[in-house]
Amino acid sequence: MTRWFLLAAFTVGVSVLLDLIDVDAAPLFAGLLVAALLAIVGYAPRPRTLADTSTQTAAAPHPDSATEPADKAKNDATDPPMVPRAAMLAAQGTVGVYIGTMADPTTISGLGSAWLPVLVVGLGTLALSVAGGALLGLHRDVDALTGSLALVAGGASGLVALTRDLGGDERVVAVVQYVRVALVTSTIPLVASLVFHASSSNVVVARPTWTEQAAGVALLAICIGVGLPLGKLIHLPAAGLLGPMALATAAELTGIAGDAAVPSVLLAAAYAVIGWQAGLGFTLPRLRAIGRILPAAVVLILAIGVGCALLGVLLSWWTGESMFDCYLATTPGGIYAVLAAATAAGSNVAFVVAAQILRVLLMLFVAPFAARAAARRLTP
Repeated sequence: MTRWFLLAAFTVGVSVLLDLIDVDAAPLFAGLLVAALLAIVGYAPRPRTLADTSTQTAAAPHPDSATEPADKAKNDATDPPMVPRAAMLAAQGTVGVYIGTMADPTTISGLGSAWLPVLVVGLGTLALSVAGGALLGLHRDVDALTGSLALVAGGASGLVALTRDLGGDERVVAVVQYVRVALVTSTIPLVASLVFHASSSNVVVARPTWTEQAAGVALLAICIGVGLPLGKLIHLPAAGLLGPMALATAAELTGIAGDAAVPSVLLAAAYAVIGWQAGLGFTLPRLRAIGRILPAAVVLILAIGVGCALLGVLLSWWTGESMFDCYLATTPGGIYAVLAAATAAGSNVAFVVAAQILRVLLMLFVAPFAARAAARRLTP
């Protein structure tokens, strides 16, 4: 218990620091960072139920060791989960419901008649992501499924949450996804200023009321309680996340959810648990392997960004919206940076935000199937 308390305390402290500099999903990144450091130095907590398997793991060669360089770094989805399964399912469900509540019908209606071009461009973004992931999967230290999930352009927290259930390496996905978020978020203000001569500003997000948060708790209980078993019943991949997310999305679009909002404390805890699950599995060999992956990943992230910008040109031609609005609508991530740039420039904020939300939902609902299909095609 002491080690779990240490992990939680350090995660809270680092999360507060990251939140001050506006890092997206700061508790997840903090949980990943703190858990990885504790795992590497040998102070990571391990559930008692893993006592027997830890002995076996110590006796067997680690799959990341130099004795298996040609195995394209077999992912460790078969390794025992560090975080208790019940906690992980609750965290996945919480993130899924939160993402589902983003599908506000008033916001989505901002697309108007442009919904088809935005959907087509979103599918184009998904195709670019999976193609980039397939190329990353050619690297000796990553498999095709993990590569595809690592470069999906949207929903970083959701992708990290569902990777283990799909059979991928959540450590690689977590690191590469947050490198993507950092690169995209940092380049949006630069492109806005240098290319479109637009200013930037901070965005103030309204905090939900206690009534809205109480409704959010009820929505969580229903969506997780019904969505999880239903997702398993129909063999939905990553049912712990996608089942509750599907129900929450339907509830939001039909108006049943009303003004329900997931409490920020519960969301932060869910992010931290997901970060812990990825971080506690780190080892020095795996860290070195991810270091070898990053140069190729950065090049592919930048290439996907350029491809998305070209899709923005197509979207502008198709819809008649300004080039700047369509660039913001098609950036592969950084939704809060996008919102700040759109607000400061007096852009069509409703169109930009609706396109971004549709992209995130599309990535999380379709990417697991696309990534699996790509992995089956590319894996001998």
